[in-house]
Amino acid sequence: MIKIVAKKLVKEGKVQEFKEIVGELVEKSLAEEGNVFYSINVSTKNPRMLAFIECWRDQEALDIHNATEHFQRIVPAINELCEESSAEFFTDL
Repeated sequence: MIKIVAKKLVKEGKVQEFKEIVGELVEKSLAEEGNVFYSINVSTKNPRMLAFIECWRDQEALDIHNATEHFQRIVPAINELCEESSAEFFTDL
């Protein structure tokens, strides 16, 4: 399995817009065949720091996800609302 923690520091005043946009991404990602879990989370210390925590069956499922219309359309819009972004990928031991 492939697990991802993708952190986004949202620009001041853009958190509500970010939340509205990500709803569709979460909904459609959860419906994908290779998805195990997919959630958006907010930091307990900084309300502008949000994180996608997701798990995919395998690399093929992740590649299919990254090529979907909703991913290709929504992720650039999300990134426009962010000051910083980072992602870390994990696999089982």
